[in-house]
Amino acid sequence: MIERKYRLKRTKIVGTIGPASQAKKKIKKMIQAGLNVCRINFSHSNHEDALKIIKTVRELNTELPSHVAIMGDLRGPKLRIGTACENTELIKGNLIAVMGESGDSNQSNIFVNYPEIINDVRLGEKILIDDGKIVLRIINTESSKVMCEVLQGGILLSNKGVNLPNTKISLPTITQKDKQDLLFCIENNIEWVALSFVRSGSDIISLKNLIRDNNGKCRVIAKIEKPEAIKNLNSIVKNSDALMVARGDLGVELPTQKVPVLQKKIVRTARRNAKPVIIATQVMDSMTSSLLPTRAETNDAANAVFDGADALMLSGETSVGKYPTRVVRTISKIILDVEASDEKKDLKKLLPRKSNKRYISDCICYQASEIANQVEAKAILAFTASGYNAQKVSSNRSNAHICVFTHNRQILNTLSLVWGVIGFYYNNLESTDNTIKETQLILQNEKIIKTGDFVINIASVPIKETGMTNMMKLAKIN
Repeated sequence: MIERKYRLKRTKIVGTIGPASQAKKKIKKMIQAGLNVCRINFSHSNHEDALKIIKTVRELNTELPSHVAIMGDLRGPKLRIGTACENTELIKGNLIAVMGESGDSNQSNIFVNYPEIINDVRLGEKILIDDGKIVLRIINTESSKVMCEVLQGGILLSNKGVNLPNTKISLPTITQKDKQDLLFCIENNIEWVALSFVRSGSDIISLKNLIRDNNGKCRVIAKIEKPEAIKNLNSIVKNSDALMVARGDLGVELPTQKVPVLQKKIVRTARRNAKPVIIATQVMDSMTSSLLPTRAETNDAANAVFDGADALMLSGETSVGKYPTRVVRTISKIILDVEASDEKKDLKKLLPRKSNKRYISDCICYQASEIANQVEAKAILAFTASGYNAQKVSSNRSNAHICVFTHNRQILNTLSLVWGVIGFYYNNLESTDNTIKETQLILQNEKIIKTGDFVINIASVPIKETGMTNMMKLAKIN
């Protein structure tokens, strides 16, 4: 069983599964410690390994039981150098040629997997290597190579990432590899797919068209890590199902001091649109090799919870780190302490918009959250077929637990990414009164509510018909 206190935390945890954590025993312990979503990073995982992870998670969801979701993270047009000669050090002030072809990089030449680099870059633009540890400035473009001056030198290592913060690259956001990985995700009913290096809402539309054309049901997470994505944030939020603040590349492509403010802006925008938002990159980075996080990492994670993020994501900490279970348990404890704190910030209320075609549902969800806070209700019980009302209630960040009942197991898994949601499988929608009575009894047996507690029920009436949420009932448990 999942430890009860970790099950009741509201902010969710995404953990990347890799060599250090792909054994069934490891994943089970991580889920019991509070893991809600297992991420498969297609930059490193092949389909054979990914299939094993999917099989393991599905087995554990039945055995525990749990509703852990799976996220497939598409690599996108990630630029990298290939092999670098041993002990290659770039010296400040030296000149070096950058070429879009394969080869062994050295002190004179750097080879990048980007044939169009010669056509896309301009004089004066910068090339950053290895998360900005090495900085080059373009001083000349010739027929087959880009001549650069080394502004900041360092040791050049193989397979390191390349960023072009000032360049509008011509590579498509969805690569051929991404299409193959997407088909794999669709075939295996993966709940969430994350698209890397999103630049505009049209990138999300293109991915959703591919999913629809292949009869997929995956929901799409837009990873915000490019300057263009910040400029086009509203269209990206409108067309995506969730957002990820990918602070690694975002902090390389933009000045690092801008990232904290942008993080808050993205979280606020996502919540206003009732879309889940994930904070990613170096959340507990020191725990890749250390038993404890730094004080700065603890504060960083806590502040993301204060801001109202839906989830925090662990990358190397769980995929290749020494202590994958311990890091999940540690971040769970940070989340629980913040959520129990009197210092928890009251987030701005998000009033329903009359222009929204689901205005009636939005009003019910908003009022359910407001009344729950007024009467100190322990739970809001939502009956859903699509998950829409659960996300709407969640966006209001009520103090009550959001207990969602549905007959659709994939929706239950999908909602594991959403703040505050505790999912239950339920397939007995006979009458409104009987359903309310039965689901309240389920929560009493789960020790989420007890005699004397207030609860709020929301659903569509008649309850057998899935559709607009149009009913709200306040009750006291006898």
